[in-house]
Amino acid sequence: MYSIVIPCYNSSHTIRDVVELTADMMNELGRTPFEFILVDDHSPDDGATISTLLELSREYDYVTVVELSMNAGQHNATMAGLNYAIGDVIISMDDDMQTHPSQLPVLFEEFDKGYDVVYGHYDEKKHSGFRNFGSWVNFTTVRILIGKPKNLKTSSFWIIKKFVRDYVIEYKNKYTYLQGLFLRTTNNISSIPVKHFERAYGKSNYTFKKLIELWSNVMGYSILPLRIASRFGTLIAFIGLVGALVVFIKNLISPSSALGWPSIMFTLFFFSGVIMMFLGIIGEYVGRLFLSNGNDPQFVVRQVHKNNP
Repeated sequence: MYSIVIPCYNSSHTIRDVVELTADMMNELGRTPFEFILVDDHSPDDGATISTLLELSREYDYVTVVELSMNAGQHNATMAGLNYAIGDVIISMDDDMQTHPSQLPVLFEEFDKGYDVVYGHYDEKKHSGFRNFGSWVNFTTVRILIGKPKNLKTSSFWIIKKFVRDYVIEYKNKYTYLQGLFLRTTNNISSIPVKHFERAYGKSNYTFKKLIELWSNVMGYSILPLRIASRFGTLIAFIGLVGALVVFIKNLISPSSALGWPSIMFTLFFFSGVIMMFLGIIGEYVGRLFLSNGNDPQFVVRQVHKNNP
């Protein structure tokens, strides 16, 4: 059994094509039986997306719709789908035709080599310059923070084995970062270049705020920012000590010299800013720990829709 998990957000114009073209490709490849887990991430389109998903579930017995009662974000919506997937192999795709069904043979060819996780990555992305820059920042910082292999390129187009899914869904924290969870599960991971297609309709739903929120989730998988804060604080303290010794010696040599008001204020503002920045990092960790202990949910399922034969 193959499970195709697709988080859906404002996708009423594209999701039918995604499902039907993917089903055709899976049949052509002989990858059967299969199921689709379509997760409506509380799309704010006056019910257009959920209506389209329900139509698909009525037309096709292999379509299950998971309707969320509030927006959870792409990674948490994907987690919701993973919880309902029953396949031995799970595929994740987007709802906008950019992760195109025609590229599935490329992923399966790599997956059949025995990897636990295979990512499709894009040498040329059909995103805006802003999104491409954000992707570069995310790739670079994540590689440093969670120790991702330098040659591993990732995307939302991937295939995993069931045991990876089984481990990943044990994670119940709200701040889901699937890449971090996969890397915790196995190092038998590969990535393969695939073609990235233009969006079939509309524009990306990711705003700058949402991209920052998604990127910040990596903090739940690394304590490196805290270590950086500690080491940087030690460096600043050492520089301050050296500066104090320099001032002390200078005053011994020339007692009449006086520190300037601007330099004092500059130093005060600089070190106050550093302190506040790292208190913010520590506070982010403490706050997330507090919310996690409060069992803030990853997602809330309003209803599961399936047309049982």
